[in-house]
Amino acid sequence: MSAAWAGPDRFPVAVDAVLFGVSAGALKVLLIRRGAEPFLGRWALPGGFLRAGETLEQGVVRELAEEAGVRPDPLVQLGAFSAPGRDPRGPVLSVAFMGLVRVEDHVPHADTDAADAAWATMGALPPLAFDHAEVLKAGHERLLALTRSEPVGLNLLPEAFSLGALQALYEAILGRPLDKRNFRRKALASNLLRDTGLTQLGVAHRAARLYRFDAEAFANRGAGIFL
Repeated sequence: MSAAWAGPDRFPVAVDAVLFGVSAGALKVLLIRRGAEPFLGRWALPGGFLRAGETLEQGVVRELAEEAGVRPDPLVQLGAFSAPGRDPRGPVLSVAFMGLVRVEDHVPHADTDAADAAWATMGALPPLAFDHAEVLKAGHERLLALTRSEPVGLNLLPEAFSLGALQALYEAILGRPLDKRNFRRKALASNLLRDTGLTQLGVAHRAARLYRFDAEAFANRGAGIFL
């Protein structure tokens, strides 16, 4: 990750990625440990400088693949960050992207100038390099807003899931418990879930019914979810 500054009035452009997942009942975010200055050895969001001829979208996909070995899809633009002093090397404009993925499908491994890559638990994060704590905060706020407007579990859960797994997912994102009866009533009344006719296998307790998201029903409805 390197760039040459053409002058004090020109900003290099960088891209950063806020990638969320849920594992073991906790909200996770993908981090890399920097293997080069500045902030050598500090944890940061995956990202780097845009290359000539790249779009922003191509740049962030490349950086995720190079630094963490993951290739999520889709990613959406989160916002631009340009505060003076955010990078000790000089002025840098960073455009951040956000994605939601299943942790088990994206096992990170470090490459290029990253010394390590791992899923970290929100609420127990190490100090982050640059202004990445601010970028991550913006991503988390966007995620919380999405829980009220989109079926975020579509990206974070297996194709077939129980209502208990769906509730646990929302509790992990929100960081608080939800009333079981109320949540299930709203989930089933949303018309966004379809009963697969299957039940859980290999569980010690009573097997729960498995559901799937009806993406077409959500697209036609356009808004509204379980909360």
